[in-house]
Amino acid sequence: MIELIPAIDIIGGQCVRLTKGDYEQKTVYRDSPALAAREFEQLGFKRLHVVDLDGAKSKHIVNSEVLRNITTETSLVVDFGGGIKTDDDIEQAFSNGAAMVTVGSIAVTEPDLFEKWLDKYGPERMILGADVRNGKISINGWKEDSKEDLLPFLKKYIAMGVKNVLCTEISKDGTLQGPAIELYQKVMQAYPTIHLIASGGVSSIDDIKALEAAGIPAVVFGKAIYEGKINLKELWDWQNASFRA
Repeated sequence: MIELIPAIDIIGGQCVRLTKGDYEQKTVYRDSPALAAREFEQLGFKRLHVVDLDGAKSKHIVNSEVLRNITTETSLVVDFGGGIKTDDDIEQAFSNGAAMVTVGSIAVTEPDLFEKWLDKYGPERMILGADVRNGKISINGWKEDSKEDLLPFLKKYIAMGVKNVLCTEISKDGTLQGPAIELYQKVMQAYPTIHLIASGGVSSIDDIKALEAAGIPAVVFGKAIYEGKINLKELWDWQNASFRA
């Protein structure tokens, strides 16, 4: 059964969503990310994906206090990303309650450091961020495109022991135009043993059902919840029926 992971993106201490990673296309949905997290927990979610967009832009963690508020006020399993560039940053994320961290840019720019973290913290606590634009891995808050192609990039790190991959198709993110299912299928066909988390474009329960049918292990979604595009009771009824089947 596909794992359902709501997302909270943070700018200026607020819960926001961008469109295609564009900081100029920002919508504020909650003044308090911790309150949004509590609402997700009350709705039955167990996991939460938190992104420090200020951190991604500034190249160091900015919203650690917000992370701590979320992890102390809920029992959600939180994975945290955005601005994790140094040993101090990753320690800060874990010390403020993150169960896992999502790291993308460093895997491109400083692969030795990423490998060190993978060895130190273990593959269960590390998620490789693979944000894709025009087939290339994008870095630094999606401000730059690297020369890394997706599949060879993943192959290198899977060989090092990576088990969890968060893949975002940037052109889909925040658009509510449906996920890049063909891209995720391509990844799963190449590397069927990874725990792939699909991200970007989810607009409805039908999109989640399509990802499930395609064999995608997990999905991150946010805007569709905030804008009422997904009826959560219907979502849970569908998932519970799937578990019983």
